[in-house]
Parts: sequence; structure tokens; C-alpha cells
Amino acid sequence: MKTANQDIKPITTKINEKGNIEIGGCDLVELANEYSTPLYVFDEETIRAITKSYKDAFKAYPKMKMMFASKAFMTKAICKIMQEEGFGLDLCSGGEIYTAKSADFDMKKTLFNGNNKTYEELCMALDYGIGTISVDNFFELAILDNIAKSQNKTVRILLRITPGIECHTHEYIQTGHLDSKFGFDLTQVDNAIELIKEEYTNLQLIGLHAHIGSQIFEKKVFYDEVDVIFKEIKRIKDKHNITLSEINLGGGLGIKYTENDKPISIYEIAETIIESIEEHSKKYNVEEPYLFIEPGRSIVGTAGVTIYTAGSSKQVPNGRRYQAVDGGMADNARPSLYQAKYTVEVANKPKEEEKEIVTIAGRFCESGDILAKDVNLPIIEEGDIICFYDTGAYGYSMSSNYNRVLKPAAVLVNNGKSDIIINRQTYEQLCENDIIPERLN
Repeated sequence: MKTANQDIKPITTKINEKGNIEIGGCDLVELANEYSTPLYVFDEETIRAITKSYKDAFKAYPKMKMMFASKAFMTKAICKIMQEEGFGLDLCSGGEIYTAKSADFDMKKTLFNGNNKTYEELCMALDYGIGTISVDNFFELAILDNIAKSQNKTVRILLRITPGIECHTHEYIQTGHLDSKFGFDLTQVDNAIELIKEEYTNLQLIGLHAHIGSQIFEKKVFYDEVDVIFKEIKRIKDKHNITLSEINLGGGLGIKYTENDKPISIYEIAETIIESIEEHSKKYNVEEPYLFIEPGRSIVGTAGVTIYTAGSSKQVPNGRRYQAVDGGMADNARPSLYQAKYTVEVANKPKEEEKEIVTIAGRFCESGDILAKDVNLPIIEEGDIICFYDTGAYGYSMSSNYNRVLKPAAVLVNNGKSDIIINRQTYEQLCENDIIPERLN
């Protein structure tokens, strides 16, 4: 069964009677006029449809727990939607923890993840009653036990392991291969468990966590990941007499950014994972554990678009035609960082013939600030509204104030109504943390 991550556009996208692109019942040109640009636009119906697809796809596994990988896009409004849809949260920083708590999210349904959690963040996690902590290394084990002892608490933990599985994705977003900054190598697991049993007695080991990467288009890597984890669970049971009851397989399902992308459906990975669990629980004589997965990009990526206003243009003699927009690498770092490709349309000219090949350039003072190279578009004029699809994940999350440019606003659209979920930054907010030392006055 096809799922929304296999489409380029949000499920409510259409061309309205004015001839403009409409999402969630809202005209993108009108949104640009009302809220200004750059503007992140999120389709609530697409977000909820994808969460429902995940729940439906995995309903055959009775011990299933869904988590949203907050790093993809984290706001209070998203927390509310995830809580309503029955998802927990995978959190990676004090800021994400604070956002969840501020949104009155059920902190028992959260996981704190990351390779270099600070002392202050771990204290915050315990103070806020976070559900589980995925421990990444020996340094963190020691710190966390120390904090837990000082607060007379027992902390539920997973050990994050590197399963030694490489997926065919960009090297920057591979996380499960052996030479990775994340997690315990399998040769280190015994040492970690001995420390937990003998010294770190305020830590309760309940399971294993692994993540193999992001923007994954293959089924077999998930099958293999389960095999590695179950083999390790069996080995731990035999050697240490510890029964682990939870596994977290991470997320990583890919989405369709361009027509060349061929992501698999949510139902395909669910079938693969469940089949692998059933097979390997029998093979290794291990009881089927509680299963956690933590999709991020595949939930919000397709649901989000970014709209820009066209500005200056430049024709290089015997070279490219550049069309500049009022945003760029500070609101979408992925093209510069990963050479990511996007599908682009002119929101006020979606039916017009594509008559020129243009390169969409950002406004920032970097030659590498290019959002899209050599795309076929109608003739663009100053003031046209340019729409980039599939920017819902890692657009706002990775945004910056480079060149002291303000961060854009974000709106949630649904049934013809738009609501601000992130205010556009002001110049006063931009400078509020600046301090001039007295000796300079």
C-alpha cells in the first residue's frame, strides 16, 4: 500500500481556481502576502495521515511503541499533534526536552538520545521525569549513575550499539556502521554491562537501541538490524543472565524529494521488521520484546514546503541563469551540506510552460548558497512565489542567523485555515543576547 512518504507533495496539494498552488485549503500566494517570506508551511492532514499509516502498518505487532524523532522538526504544536496521535518523543537536547515539557507532553513517553549529553541536560532529564535514556558511551554511564545516585533515583536505560550495518545513503547521515561517532561497539557491550551490574547500580538496563541511518530506501537493512540486535540479546542473556525487554530500531525511512527517488512504503518496512522479529525470536529463543521505532523525516518531511519570493536574476554569458530568492542556506542547509535535491514550482504559475533552465540562488554571502541547480521552470519575474517541496524535515531545525538574517515563520494549514506555530524572528530578538562591555562604551 502506498504511503505519503512516497509522494513529493503534501496530500492536500492542488491548483485552485485562481491558478495558484494550494495546500491544506490555503493559497500559497495568499500565505506569502499574509505572513511574508521565506515561510515554512506545514500540512496538518499529511502529518496526521502519516502517523496513522505507521500505526496501521505496525498494528500486527502487539508490543509496538511509536516515537517521533524530534530533531526533524520540534515545536510545541508538533508535540501536541504527536501526543494526540499516540506517539512518544525521541529527544536529543535540553532544548528539545524543555520544548516537550513546555507543551505539557507526557514525559514518561520520551527517550533522551545523543552522543554527548551534558551534565546539565542529564540533570534536566531526570528532573523532568524523562521516560528512558539511551546511553551512548562509558563517559555517559558514569555521569548518569552519579546523578541518579545523588537524586536517589533509578533510571531506565537502553544501550545504544553500532550494529555494523551500512545503508546506501549520504555518508553524513549513516549512523549504524562500525566507524561511527554513535554508540557502543559490540565488543564494548560486556564491559558496559559489568559496570552496570557492579558499580552503576542506579541504572536499570532494559534494552538495546540501534540506528542505521537516514533517508533509507532499502528493506533488507531493517531485517539485518533486527538480526544483529536479537543475536546480541541472546548473547547477553546467556552470559549475564539479563533479559532485555525493549528494542529501539531508530527511524530513517526515506521520502521522495524528486522523481528519481524511489522510497519504500511504511507498510513495506513494517512487514519486514515484524517478519524479522518473529523469525529471529524463534531462531535465538528470545521472547518478542517491546518494539520502538522513531521516524522523523518520513512524518514531517513531505508535509512541509518552503515558499520564497523571487528577487534579482543574472544571466552569465555562455553560462547559467541565476534566480535569487529571499532565503537560502540559512533556512535550508541541506543543499549546501548534503548536495540535496528538491522539486521546485512557481506557486503563482504552476500551469505555465517550463521555458527556461534556472539555478535558484540564495541571498547569503556564500558561493555555495545554491538551493537548486538547473531546474526547468516557467519564466520567473520579480515577486513570483517559489515553492520548494519536502522541506518539512531539517529546514527550520538546521536554520541559522547567518549574515544576521532573521529566521522565518512557520504556519500549520488545515481545511482552509492557517495558524502561526513559529513567529518570524524580529531584529530586537536577534540582538537581545548581545552585550557591549562597559570598556567599549
